Amino acid sequence: MKTIELIPAIDIIGGKCVRLSKGDYDTQKIYNENPLEVAHQFEDNGIRRLHLVDLDGAKQGKIINYKILEKIASRTKLVIDFGGGLKTTEDLRIAFESGAKMVTGGSIAVKNPSEFESWISKYGPEKIILGSDAKDRKIAVSGWTETSETDLFDFLAGYINKGITKTICTDISKDGMLEGPSLELYKEILNEFPDLYLIASGGVSSMSDIDALQQAGVPAVIFGKAIYEGRIGMEEIKKRILFSG
Repeated sequence: MKTIELIPAIDIIGGKCVRLSKGDYDTQKIYNENPLEVAHQFEDNGIRRLHLVDLDGAKQGKIINYKILEKIASRTKLVIDFGGGLKTTEDLRIAFESGAKMVTGGSIAVKNPSEFESWISKYGPEKIILGSDAKDRKIAVSGWTETSETDLFDFLAGYINKGITKTICTDISKDGMLEGPSLELYKEILNEFPDLYLIASGGVSSMSDIDALQQAGVPAVIFGKAIYEGRIGMEEIKKRILFSG
């Protein structure tokens, strides 16, 4: 069985490391004033990848916290994928120049598909990740403040046909709730799209949740609140990475 890729998340509001529940900005909880410190902790425990989300950017529709990205990228060796508010080629330029190795586009893929398709053509599917955030199997946009009428599976199929190979799929109802991931949904997605590099996100509460995702064949997982709330310890992460080689 292939080892699942562990990708911790750092969500940024006002330059600080925060988490939300179900994407609701009114539920924000600050976990660390210094995101670089958190990134160093991850790196010191064997983590190689980081999912960095500009929640200010997601709300305002443009890149905001690129200085945080620049700081983490220049002072760690973490491979960073960056998302939140990326709407224009200029946003992408800033993200890549600030040190992102990959970017995630969600709202843009729904609201301006021609622009998003041009990013896939220009940068290639290795650098462009499709954000497929869903509520009741409908795609949600604009920092999850809006739910579209677009069906999740139709959305994925359309972009796979346009060259996308990786997606971060978040079930919003699970995000930040520490109640377990949407295992059945992910199984269904992998059954429908076996070649898709599916990055599961939302609901992870423990290492056993990550084990269940691995058993289901999910290639990668993003988790955040479980670390910040002490449900998953850094030592557990370190042991897991050492054990898996």
